[in-house]
Order: sequence, then structure tokens, then C-alpha cells
Amino acid sequence: MGTLLDEIIEWGGGVFGEEHMETLMQCVQCGKCTGGCPSGRVTALRTRKLFRMAQEDMREEIFNAPELWYCTTCYTCYERCPKGVKCTDIIRVIRNLAAKEGHMSVPHRKIGVYALKTGHGVPIGPDQMKIREALGLDSQPPTTQKYKEQLEQVQTICRETGFDALIDFDWDKMDLKEAEAKK
Repeated sequence: MGTLLDEIIEWGGGVFGEEHMETLMQCVQCGKCTGGCPSGRVTALRTRKLFRMAQEDMREEIFNAPELWYCTTCYTCYERCPKGVKCTDIIRVIRNLAAKEGHMSVPHRKIGVYALKTGHGVPIGPDQMKIREALGLDSQPPTTQKYKEQLEQVQTICRETGFDALIDFDWDKMDLKEAEAKK
């Protein structure tokens, strides 16, 4: 295994292209990403700190950093970077690498639970259904919540790709495994 930077470029290159991922090497720590980050105003997210950790091959530190999961993927940093670093996409790749090695925040795993239970990461609740109806819309958008017969297909895909194991999903309880839910 090479460095974390090599892995980000290689793994992310398969999704975005290696050139896209190599922009991480152009980061000059100017702080535009961090200064303009809406999430960073209210959390410990410091994009440039995460990028320095990646450049310095601090694999365990970055994979265990809670702030890795604070990015909302709004793309503000991506658009403001004077060096063209593809910040948001790089963070997404780092998250995927972390998740692949078993590092994933419980709130993100719980979103996976919703996807497995309802077929949708953010299911529509009764309040949203009432609002939709008041606006003249169907009570449910065209998702697996509305088309329940599709849920089984979503669950099959999640099983076959190993997504259920990735988030430590318990099919009997239809929730995270007990030990994982308490972390």
C-alpha cells in the first residue's frame, strides 16, 4: 500500500479521474476553503487541516477525525479555491476510504438504516406529507416510500454490494447492531 495521498488519487480517480484528485497536491493552505465553509462556522470542520493530514499521510488521524463527517457537500470550498482543488469531491473520497476500513460516524450509519428500511436516506414523515398535500402535491414523492414494491430491490442491492455489512446493519432488528449504535 502506498501513501494515503496515492490511495486518494487512485481510488478517487476511478470515480472522478486522477487529474481531478491530484488537485489535492495543489493545496497551499491559504484557508479560503475553511474561511468560507458554512459548516465550519458552527463545527470543528477545517478543510485545510484535513487536507494537510492527507498530504502528511496521517491515515488513522484523518479516518478517526469526527470533523471528516461534518462536511455537508455544499461545494462552497470547491468553488472558492484559488488553486482549483476539488475539495468536496476529495472529502467524499476520503470518507469512502475511511468507511471501507470501518471508520464511519453513527449518524451517517443511521442514514444508511433509513435507506435499508425505507429505500430513502431521508424518509418523508407525516408532517412533510401534510405540507405536500396542502401544496397540491401527492403526499409522497416518487420514491420507494411511495412504491413499496421497489424497496425489496433496494435491499437486495444493499445486501449484494455489502452496504449492510459496511454500516453493521442487523436485519432482524432492522437497525444498527447494538454495539455499533452505542458508539
